[in-house]
Amino acid sequence: MTAVLQTDPPATPVRTTSADTAPRRPSLSPSRAADFKTCPLLYRFRTIDRLPERKSRAAVRGTLVHTVLERLYDLPAAERTVEAARTLIEPAWAELREEPGMAELFAGPDVEPSSPAAEGGDEDGLDAWLASAGTLVETYFSLEDPTRIEPHGREELVEVTLPDGLLLRGFVDRLDVAPTGALRVVDYKTGGVPREAFEAKALFQMKFYALVLWRTRGVVAAQLKLLYLKDGDVLTYSPDEAELLRFERTLQAIWAAIERAVSTGDFRPNKSRLCSWCDHQALCPSFGGTPPPFPAEAAAAAGWRTTLPVTVV
Repeated sequence: MTAVLQTDPPATPVRTTSADTAPRRPSLSPSRAADFKTCPLLYRFRTIDRLPERKSRAAVRGTLVHTVLERLYDLPAAERTVEAARTLIEPAWAELREEPGMAELFAGPDVEPSSPAAEGGDEDGLDAWLASAGTLVETYFSLEDPTRIEPHGREELVEVTLPDGLLLRGFVDRLDVAPTGALRVVDYKTGGVPREAFEAKALFQMKFYALVLWRTRGVVAAQLKLLYLKDGDVLTYSPDEAELLRFERTLQAIWAAIERAVSTGDFRPNKSRLCSWCDHQALCPSFGGTPPPFPAEAAAAAGWRTTLPVTVV
């Protein structure tokens, strides 16, 4: 899966938080840091304005597959079979489809198949879509043997406040702890393995988790492991303390830029090929749109510092 929206990019499963786990002040998550790096205005729309966005079949399928793999580890080790995992799909979907916006998911055509949100998500009907989720779940078993794994945590909230006051928080798909105390951070990806040029972007989220775990546990993760279920491939990485320190400074720089933007209400659009898949083009100056007035009151209520006038009722 805060004062920032816990809505991941379209191709990534959505995490939700309950009231008792809500953060105490504005915080930075891997998804929102990536948003700001991609386009500051997108960050504003998602985090400050909280504008609604369309659900996509691929994103919802990602949530479904993550739920199945999480619940798989509720079973005794010997019962964690492909067949058992497939039986978890229907009940997980029965719960998921009750959420708002799900009824329209198969009522018409999905987003354009060429978009990241539609990768593998342009199946014509529900049966084909559920079958594709089953295929991804089955692929997982070619990458790991769940009968030999006992996770320390699943869908676990990790958070830390850095010395400068920056609150980092995010949700780890799976955390494994060896008898020696060594940590392995595992993330399930329902898309394909990235090209070499995009590996750093894929590892950004994992380094974020590694940094939080290092700051909270004093242990550098021995392995960051991304499982790509579409391709049946694995990407692993082992960070070190020096790298995590550099990454921490990167996050602090991103946060400083976010705070400046919030303070002034100045969030610039960054036009790129990713704009083709953005829900907010009608409000974006890069496409002739006009953003709504900056919601200074909402920002202040959420704990942000802003120099813009705030109406006190």
